[in-house]
Amino acid sequence: MIGQNIEKEKLPAAKCHIRLDLQSFLPRFAIVGSAKHSDPAKAYDLCSDIKEGEIVIFDKTYVDTVHLWNLTKRGIFWVARAKDNMFYNVVSEMKPSKITNILKDEIVTFICPKTKEQYPGTFRRIEARVMVDNKETVMVFITNNFDWSAGTICDLYKARWAIEVFFKQIKQTLQLSDFFGNSQNAIKWQIWTTLLAYILLRLISALHKWEHSFSRMFTLLRAALWSYANFKKLIETCGTASVKLRMRATPDQAYLPGVQWKRYGTA
Repeated sequence: MIGQNIEKEKLPAAKCHIRLDLQSFLPRFAIVGSAKHSDPAKAYDLCSDIKEGEIVIFDKTYVDTVHLWNLTKRGIFWVARAKDNMFYNVVSEMKPSKITNILKDEIVTFICPKTKEQYPGTFRRIEARVMVDNKETVMVFITNNFDWSAGTICDLYKARWAIEVFFKQIKQTLQLSDFFGNSQNAIKWQIWTTLLAYILLRLISALHKWEHSFSRMFTLLRAALWSYANFKKLIETCGTASVKLRMRATPDQAYLPGVQWKRYGTA
């Protein structure tokens, strides 16, 4: 999610909701708009074309009981974190896990009449100790799958952190941290352009079998953007630090090709 205040009392923040394919690490679906809409409301659109048997993993901000029941009826498996104010009744307990970090593995139902009406079925509640920022933390996960092991549920949710890495790459590496325009259209164009640049960089990395970091690919492309060089050979020779060839940026790279660049003295 990307949010930034544009004008304090005139325009709301901007948000980008992404559905990321964890197999390819590429965005499959994106919604760019204002922040006035709640996150659970956008979950319906993000999961609209998910097929039966597929898995959806999302944070607790997207948890909505009506949506969860809709996914269950469609035969879609979901894994999420439980909200702190979730009231439930334990129906039974799953077979104890051999993994020591699993504290509880229960089959539960909702207690509140309204919530139970929205999700009338049972689901699974797993309480586990996980490492977050090198600190052990107790987290509660919920899922509608009763066949996977508790450790698998925890590992699946751990994979969700890939979307945090994705947003870090587009905000820090691709520098989508400030907006150049204040209008809604300008902000949308900047976000969509950044997403397109990300996909193109990933495509280049796949075509040339790039084995190094995304940030290194971006730095290499940015340095050679206005140079007359064979980009394929450049990737092959600049991929590792053991290669003798080095690249050094020069001030004239900040100008377009064909524009005469002059040296000026300093005080």
